[in-house]
Amino acid sequence: MNRTQPQGALLVGSVNYDDAETTMRTAAELMGPLLKRIPDGEPGKRFHWIMFQPDVLGQTDGIERVGEHPIPLRMLDARPLRIADGVDPSKLQLPPLGYAEAAVESYEIFRRLRGEGVIAPGTRFQVSLPTPLAVVGAFFPPEQRAAFEPVYREAMYRELAEILDAIPHDDLAIQWDNAVEFGIIEDVLHRGGRGAESWWGDDVWAGLTERSADQASRVPLDVEVGFHLCYGDVAEKHFIEPTDAGNLVRFANMLTDASPRAISWIHLPVPIERDDNAYFAPLDDLRLGDDTELYLGLVHREDGADGASRRIRTALGHAPVFGVATECGIGRAPEGTTEDILRTHAEVASAW
Repeated sequence: MNRTQPQGALLVGSVNYDDAETTMRTAAELMGPLLKRIPDGEPGKRFHWIMFQPDVLGQTDGIERVGEHPIPLRMLDARPLRIADGVDPSKLQLPPLGYAEAAVESYEIFRRLRGEGVIAPGTRFQVSLPTPLAVVGAFFPPEQRAAFEPVYREAMYRELAEILDAIPHDDLAIQWDNAVEFGIIEDVLHRGGRGAESWWGDDVWAGLTERSADQASRVPLDVEVGFHLCYGDVAEKHFIEPTDAGNLVRFANMLTDASPRAISWIHLPVPIERDDNAYFAPLDDLRLGDDTELYLGLVHREDGADGASRRIRTALGHAPVFGVATECGIGRAPEGTTEDILRTHAEVASAW
């Protein structure tokens, strides 16, 4: 293996610690030279990605919870949502979604740790946000998604604007998490699984690309923007295993072509059982910008550095320049496994 490849690592977002300071301290200690960006680990109610949003949106006059009894998920109620009969979605007044509040609070910890020398100068604070499509597609009935999506999108963009106002731009990196998109692409619902259907017509790819390009455009040029492409992570399982990296590459290429600004990084997952050329072969056709970093999510807790190294050897035949990551966040990893997962990145990749 080339000594300089892979180079660098990405923490996708969630980390299985109870507080942001523990995440940032531990990541800086075990992975510091590999990381250009450090997230807060999405602790507390954000531990399961978007699953706290129904509790937030359920406070809105005109939005109802579906089902009489709560669906408990630790401190959350995972029941889906619907817009009440007779309510005009465009008139809904959504509360703050919680992302800006969390980012501002965690940035103060990040800044303090950097001042103490724990976090290296030049490291950016990474804020991971779900795409608006994800929340709309996951929690609202199909017949209401088209009308509610622009309402939720504007609420998310208000969160982003608040983050941009509060955090110095040269300290900030924004990541958009794309997962429900791949449920739509892979037609999971029609395969008998859980997922969402397109609510904008038959041209699924055009609709997804347009949305992602718009999300990129909302991030100023002096703030980094990245995209995490994902096949889900419920109980550490994808909602469907991709046949190969083909749809991931197609999405990345279309986003790169459509984005009005440079993409700072793109992350693609690699299933644990895939160390074969067939999975990685579509990477031969990957077209990223000159300054776009590629991260492959080939680190898995179950087989550590040995398994990651096998996948790296095959990947290098198709993507000679990349960094490493896990296939999704590790916020739901079993207790006591987190440090080993972080160390694995450092074992298989070189520092920047």
